[in-house]
Parts: sequence; C-alpha cells; structure tokens
Amino acid sequence: MTERIVPYHCPYCASEDLRPHADAHGQWECRECARVFAVRFIGLLGQEAR
Repeated sequence: MTERIVPYHCPYCASEDLRPHADAHGQWECRECARVFAVRFIGLLGQEAR
C-alpha cells in the first residue's frame, strides 16, 4: 500500500483540479471550490464485517 492516498475528485464539488495542500500529509486543496480537505486511511474491515 502506498504512503500517500491520492483523491481523484473533490468530495464537495467533484472537480479534478486538486493539489497537495502545503507540506501536510494527506491534505488537499480544490482550486475549483477553494476547500481544503484531508484524506486518511483508517484500516480494513475484518472478515466478519463483510
């Protein structure tokens, strides 16, 4: 698994014009709607949850 999760669309406006926000890990800025958001991997579901 990669260290950096890359979003392909803004979760607010669905724009593809995303850039990393500063040097913060997992934070992205959308140039279309001017929002900054974070992406974080929590974990995997166990077999019993599937």
